[in-house]
Amino acid sequence: MNFPNELKYTSEHEWIRVEGNIGIVGITDFAQNELGDIVYVDIPVLGKTIAQNDVFGSIETVKVVSDLFSPVSGKVIEINSTINDAPEKINKDPYGEGWLIKIEISNPEEIANLLTSDAYQKLIK
Repeated sequence: MNFPNELKYTSEHEWIRVEGNIGIVGITDFAQNELGDIVYVDIPVLGKTIAQNDVFGSIETVKVVSDLFSPVSGKVIEINSTINDAPEKINKDPYGEGWLIKIEISNPEEIANLLTSDAYQKLIK
């Protein structure tokens, strides 16, 4: 499994890539592997302000529906619309084409509370 060092992680299996005051959010390679084949993604928060750890959507597989939790507080400024027609991108490329949302970070201090790659790997083992 892949756990890029430049990302930060949550204990709920989301990742965030911080670029200035924008965070790109997705689920981890571990999460997509555990969930299995993703068939549907529901993210109804475009333009909304959400708090750290708030649910911002859900992912559905043939077996289960799982909530998605925001790693940071901020305003959702973009949703990856390509995953509506091709949710399998999340399984194939969770850190690239399978990203979920972009969020304008309102409280950068929250990033320090997230897990490093090493800490996340220890959590899941």
